[in-house]
Amino acid sequence: MSIREWPTDERPREKLLARGTAALTAAELLAILIGSGIRGRSAVDMGRELLARAGGLNALLQSELAGVPGLGPTKRARLVAALELARRCLGEELAARPALVSPRDSAAFLKAQLAHKPYEVFACLFLDNRHRVLAFEELFRGTLDGASVHPREVVRASLKHNAAAVILAHNHPSGVAEPSAADRNITHQLRDALQLVGVRVLDHLVVGAGEPTSMAARGLI
Repeated sequence: MSIREWPTDERPREKLLARGTAALTAAELLAILIGSGIRGRSAVDMGRELLARAGGLNALLQSELAGVPGLGPTKRARLVAALELARRCLGEELAARPALVSPRDSAAFLKAQLAHKPYEVFACLFLDNRHRVLAFEELFRGTLDGASVHPREVVRASLKHNAAAVILAHNHPSGVAEPSAADRNITHQLRDALQLVGVRVLDHLVVGAGEPTSMAARGLI
């Protein structure tokens, strides 16, 4: 049955306008963005399939939304734009905080920025001496095999932002957030290089499919 044939007060858009966003399921909210379904499947059905394929709303935020029947370029662009707005909203919320008060703050932000990338990205979160966010910057991009990280460029970016501390981060497109020997080696190189200019490395987060792995928490910094 098409959504147009549903009772008016059960249609996602009408329900949202009448009762607010809290009255809608995640699938119904996605249905509003999708706009219309395909033969035999409503937009809500497609929303449910998106959530099932991704493994939940949080995972969908990291998804590339590929391979869902009926999700053509227009619908996919609409959803990708909405998810990117959510990521940017999280970034603004983080930047507006007076300081990073827990590792979870930076981990949530960095996961939203990096986990969905199909290629490896190395990035830095630059902080002042009170751990307030100055900037976030993607510095190097690679392939599924890795990214080449140059310490001099990280030092240059830190000085440009007048950072007192940095949180390093990179993603593993494989989804396995386990630091490799190369990850440990570059972390030590960056720590030593940044120490020469008075910038502290607070952590290096490896972002995968689940919770990011903190190298500081493992005693690897």
